[in-house]
Amino acid sequence: MSHNINVAGVSVDTRHWIGGRRVASAETFTDHSPIDGQPIGEISRGGPPEAEAAVAAARDAFPAWAATPRAERARILHAVADGVEKRVEELAIVETTDNGALLRSHRRGVMPRVAHNFRFFADWLLQLEHEDFETRGHTNHVSWDPAGPCVLITPWNAPLMLATWKVAPALAAGNTVILKPAEWSPLTASLLADIAAEAGLPAGVLNVVQGYGAEIGDALTSHPDVRRISFTGSVPTAKRIAASAAANLTPLSLELGGKSPLLVFADADLELAVDLAVEQYDNAGQVCLAGTRLLVEESVAEEFTRRFVAKADALRQGDPRDEVTDIGPNIHPRQLEKIDGFVQRAIAEGARAVIGGHRRDGQFYAPTLLTDVAQDSEVVQEEVFGPVLTLQTFADEDEAVRLANDTRFGLAATLATGDPERAERVTAGLVAGTVWVNCFFVRDLQAPFGGSRLSGVGREGGTWSFDFYCDLKNTVTAPKGWKDHG
Repeated sequence: MSHNINVAGVSVDTRHWIGGRRVASAETFTDHSPIDGQPIGEISRGGPPEAEAAVAAARDAFPAWAATPRAERARILHAVADGVEKRVEELAIVETTDNGALLRSHRRGVMPRVAHNFRFFADWLLQLEHEDFETRGHTNHVSWDPAGPCVLITPWNAPLMLATWKVAPALAAGNTVILKPAEWSPLTASLLADIAAEAGLPAGVLNVVQGYGAEIGDALTSHPDVRRISFTGSVPTAKRIAASAAANLTPLSLELGGKSPLLVFADADLELAVDLAVEQYDNAGQVCLAGTRLLVEESVAEEFTRRFVAKADALRQGDPRDEVTDIGPNIHPRQLEKIDGFVQRAIAEGARAVIGGHRRDGQFYAPTLLTDVAQDSEVVQEEVFGPVLTLQTFADEDEAVRLANDTRFGLAATLATGDPERAERVTAGLVAGTVWVNCFFVRDLQAPFGGSRLSGVGREGGTWSFDFYCDLKNTVTAPKGWKDHG
């Protein structure tokens, strides 16, 4: 039986990658393409035995990889980046087939960013240091010790980019990795294993295991040999992971849901504000950072809405492999049901769909804007994760900030204003891990990234990533006490 499937001309191995070799499971699950709903192939469905094997492989490979000099680890990560760049087209078409995001975005932005993830953390590793400091004549030296095997659990909306956002710093820090991709989009993680092996990453340093949620996840997150867990996904799953990790006090990094506001003040460049708002439909609204709550100053709300509708109506929804498509399908029938449920319940409660508010053929949901929504309503308070925005108005700065902060989340916020002093005041009052002023989705890997409240625990990026993936050690040396060894 062949374990390779053909995805738009690209061969993808559907088995796990454990200890430097391919491992099949007795059971499989079917991976479907959201583009047409058709099966792509059967994927090895892991459970506790595969989890145990992957952790054992990572544990055994850890001492040698941790002892590998920084320069050599960096060299191998750059070789991984080289491999990604050579296969951008293959990675792009496989991921588009698997998760339905735009092929043009994968080609031009996402896959080059995957390579950049490896290059950035390889280079950051080489300059990672704190200045020594003194305490009553004693020297303090801070160092980063590799922590050990890391379990990295990644989502389906940007599978490879978000996986390598975790994998690259974990490996750079000298850790070994067990990567568990989302079951709805597992394919590019398998290709990453091939690329890493070809780049010379030693066996067991990167392991990839596939499977359904808790079937394999619980065995990974509760394992006593796991030293770090990083998860991107939903709040309920994060709570389960945290409970599982608690027995071993395994440190967690959690990047969770968002219900981010986009605030538009009357002094803003209205055309820019509209562009920022329409951009929130990117990836069919399946973006955790999306500013899905449009908060617009009353005096410009009518004009803003008019321009927004005109621009949103011009968006082209269809096959994500088509160069002219702006919005592709949603990932899975279950997700489509969830999105439509939010919208229909909101309309039943009195919301008005200015645009959209309905499904289209296949796994497509029409870009939707809901008005006449109450602040305490479900659609305002809970993450929909689809192409659904709400619009509310505010009278002044204080009300804008109050509405913006009035959810359980705090991942991001976007602000459109022409007044720099207002931007400073409002930004200071917002609860969010990232605030964009007159821009959106500009991310530098050296900046801290994470959420407040239920949007997450911890920060990653730059030195913050190494702080998480390492055990920080402070060595204090006395000024005297050395013997003469001359």
